[in-house]
Amino acid sequence: MEPIEVREARKAVNYSKQLADKGWYHSFELPDGTLIDGVIGLEAEKERYARFPIPADLSGQRVLDIGTWDGWFAFEAERRGAAVTAVDCVDIPHFRQVHRKLASKVDYRIADLYDLPDAGLGTFDTVFFLGVLYHVRHPLLALEILCRLTTGVALVDSFVTDPDTWQSHPDQLPSLEFYETVELGGLLDNWFGPSVSCLLALCRSAGFARVDLLHIEGNHAIVACHRHWEPPPTGAKPGPELLAASNNRGFGINLDGRRDEYLTCWFNSDAAAIHREDLRLEVGGFGSPALYVRREDGLRWQANFLAPPGLPPGWNPVRLRLADTGFSNVLRIAAAMPLLVGELRVERVCDGITWDHDRVDMTNGGFVSAWVSGLPENCDRVNTRVFLGEAPLEVDWVGTADARGHVQFNAIVPRDFPRGEHPIRVECAGVTSAPVPLKIEG
Repeated sequence: MEPIEVREARKAVNYSKQLADKGWYHSFELPDGTLIDGVIGLEAEKERYARFPIPADLSGQRVLDIGTWDGWFAFEAERRGAAVTAVDCVDIPHFRQVHRKLASKVDYRIADLYDLPDAGLGTFDTVFFLGVLYHVRHPLLALEILCRLTTGVALVDSFVTDPDTWQSHPDQLPSLEFYETVELGGLLDNWFGPSVSCLLALCRSAGFARVDLLHIEGNHAIVACHRHWEPPPTGAKPGPELLAASNNRGFGINLDGRRDEYLTCWFNSDAAAIHREDLRLEVGGFGSPALYVRREDGLRWQANFLAPPGLPPGWNPVRLRLADTGFSNVLRIAAAMPLLVGELRVERVCDGITWDHDRVDMTNGGFVSAWVSGLPENCDRVNTRVFLGEAPLEVDWVGTADARGHVQFNAIVPRDFPRGEHPIRVECAGVTSAPVPLKIEG
């Protein structure tokens, strides 16, 4: 469509007038026989809920309804046995009215979406995010918050720009329209309109393992955003061999947990070809789709993933599989794990090639190996620093502690480093070892 046609199409539905005419957004049938006719009809609400891939009986589950408004979906989840928290950015009198009529125990919170990660709400098996996405100024950030709060599935309902034509342009780049004022439906707080493919891509990019389009009705699409992969197929082939998993930033074994982090995995597979859609990474039980995959050599492959948001602090198991295989062996990575450092002591230092003690022969390339006590279990090449004199060395590798608690590291001495005897020391989390002498020769 031409730009003018697009603008006119976005004004075709006047949400403000609809709400003003009805007074209520949701419809209700209350226990006393009262019928409330809202913008969304009762049958439409029931049909929408029936499409959600969640159990009919929600006993023992926690449900969060973000942007609850009059609260029909929150109260329906409570009726089915869930412990429900309902959130909106303003206090809605209609919600409180229905809450009283139902003698509801739904926990009603008035909070801004962006404040929810620090609101102490915990995490939820199911999260409703219905008719909210196009109201937020930072849609991807909003979906990332949604992902962190979800342990099972999030249901996202959004206005979409191409509900009737999206299947005719599957290869088109996802698009996101921006509305500066009242271009969409006459409302000042309607900021964005994604295409269907953009809505799916935004949800995947936010950290959900898989995103399923459930239904398109009118100019809205409903998607189910899952934190977990589908089960491996019955009789699946053995999985790949996972060789290593590390933080893509510096290739350490720690994830910060407060910001976007990316994982690089190396694995062996005899598959003739692997596309990123074939890979199923799991960290701490949460899935993450691959962003990039390539064959390095022979059976060896490399793939990059967004680290799943909301990982529990501590060691998290890492494994992966292909769509038609079982899972690999399990490695581990540390998430938001503090560095507990004891007294650091360099126990032994030598040439990394010849193993000659207390000296490095630069004619062999300039590699130094050392064994250090007092390092934490989650020390790595990023948080462990090595100084030769006052010069920091590039840490090439950090191992795991042996039976005596000694951790080996390998570092690279620059070829132009001055020859002679220099003190070498190790530093981690602000703790520094006493220096020991090391001769640079050759």
